[in-house]
Amino acid sequence: ELSDIESLHRRALAGELEVTAVSLHAYPYLADRYALLAHGASIGDRYGPRIVSREPVPSDPRRALRDRLVAIPGEMTTAFLALRLYQPATRHVVVPFDQIEDFVAAGNADAGLLIHEGQLTYADRGLHLWADMGEWWYQETRMPLPLGGNVVRRDLGEELMRAIARDLKASIEYGLAHRAEALRHAQSYSRGLDAERTDRFVGMYVNAYTVDYGPVGRHAVGELLTRAHQAGIIPAPVDLAFVSADS
Repeated sequence: ELSDIESLHRRALAGELEVTAVSLHAYPYLADRYALLAHGASIGDRYGPRIVSREPVPSDPRRALRDRLVAIPGEMTTAFLALRLYQPATRHVVVPFDQIEDFVAAGNADAGLLIHEGQLTYADRGLHLWADMGEWWYQETRMPLPLGGNVVRRDLGEELMRAIARDLKASIEYGLAHRAEALRHAQSYSRGLDAERTDRFVGMYVNAYTVDYGPVGRHAVGELLTRAHQAGIIPAPVDLAFVSADS
């Protein structure tokens, strides 16, 4: 079932969904009811959500963003979490993710925080890249930036959760092994991207970390949520538990 991430968050908070994608920023609010699946993550290795503006990039983008109005795709997105870690003194307005480029280009916000295909198309609207959250995070931590993952409801029980993990991992591995077929399917959801950009975008976020977080990916999730708690962005530490096909 295809749905936008903010709708999925609301449904997961209500416990409606048995398995769903979520932003890792939302996971602390779901951890009592859901466990993280070890498979299906979106992790950017030195790239991620991008801050763009009509203005040319300043010498110190981080400082220039103080008190600026930034269009964001949602308050529970990991992109917004990264922005708050990068520069907590911004103001923000929530705009549907696929409208942010036009919103900024029209002068309705000083900058925009882009996720999904906007990371590849902002220059088409004359916008300038101020900062890439994935590159900034790498410079801070020497780790990739975990953005989204899949969760499974704990009340399904250990045996069924592991079976779901096995099927999910097998599905991802099949897609990677049949890339051309998978890209043809993905193209129908590409919101206007041509085949070359669809291929590039899929390659950014469907990778070895998607098959399994692995030790590096798991550590990166822990580091991100620890820093979020230390910064007062999330209310409590998170006890991370990953359900794996191999466990």
